[in-house]
Amino acid sequence: MDIKNVFKDAKNLTDYQLEQRLDLMVHEHPGFRHLNESNKDLILGLVHKYKEKIRQGTGVSAYTIREDGYHLYENRLKLNLTLRDLEVVKEILNNFKTE
Repeated sequence: MDIKNVFKDAKNLTDYQLEQRLDLMVHEHPGFRHLNESNKDLILGLVHKYKEKIRQGTGVSAYTIREDGYHLYENRLKLNLTLRDLEVVKEILNNFKTE
């Protein structure tokens, strides 16, 4: 599933349907299955934070994704994130970036 398809249909979807599509998109990422459960919840929380921007069709700015990535890097020890986990999170979040 591509983010462009989600953007295109977002205005016509209910909140539940939009969350399901975003969750599916994240779950289809190959690196997602290697994360532990708390890290998966962390990523899904960030994606759900972006939901309104996606619904409006504006997407998520590179600055917002960089800022969220920085906060994750800053708190990586508290969150038990390895450097590989951070790379996977960055890859997943970059899928939501507007061009």
